[in-house]
Amino acid sequence: MTGFRTLRYEAAEGVGRITLDRPERHNAYDRTLVDELHGLWRDLRFDDSVRVIVLTGAGDRAFCTGIDRDEVVPQPGSPFMVDDPSERLGPKAAGLWKPVIAAVNGMACGGAFHLLGECEFIIAAEHATFFDPHVSYGMVAAFEPTHLSQRLPFGELMRMSLTGTAERITARRAYEIGLVSEVVPGAELPDASDRVASLIASYPPAAVQGTVRAVWAARDMSRQQALAMAPSLVSLGSLAKNEQEDLFRSRPGEWRAR
Repeated sequence: MTGFRTLRYEAAEGVGRITLDRPERHNAYDRTLVDELHGLWRDLRFDDSVRVIVLTGAGDRAFCTGIDRDEVVPQPGSPFMVDDPSERLGPKAAGLWKPVIAAVNGMACGGAFHLLGECEFIIAAEHATFFDPHVSYGMVAAFEPTHLSQRLPFGELMRMSLTGTAERITARRAYEIGLVSEVVPGAELPDASDRVASLIASYPPAAVQGTVRAVWAARDMSRQQALAMAPSLVSLGSLAKNEQEDLFRSRPGEWRAR
């Protein structure tokens, strides 16, 4: 997991840290970044030492601003087929069911929602902003709002999709409407994301991954389908009863309000 041209990656104590590393392009992605990130997501499925991943962008101006406008993507001649590198961008598209926390450190717009839509939750710096520029440039916003359709109230999603570059959702507003789970000063973002990642990494990984799979099933399936799947996930991911009891006795009682 070395030799990347567009990413930085490090791992320690159960937490992998991925940084989109094209700050001169506001961390916009090209096909090289998509290929490298997709390959990294796939490799992380086999690395049992990494239990949680934190995803962020280089610098403090942008998390990711979508696909690089200078990137040329050849398209099939048929109007019924589209070659979209963005569909390979997120962790779920790579079959990764380890939790991914997005640490948004600036602008997040357009194609960035392919990533944010497949992360478990978002922690944002106070200066972070969210917007979708598609309609401002005469393009239909379709994939991006679909990724956010169950993370934002309908009216908020529609307003962001239709106002384009003229409005941006602040980190505070994103927190109020449920897109973001926590807002912190920019300088504290790495520590805030690492704190919760390390906490999750301290729990039994099969229980964590089974929970991730269950909650995504509840989002993507009907309620009855997700409930029918639940017993299998519980059986596969839960520790034996005596191991659960050992953890119950050994866990400290401290907790943090947020």
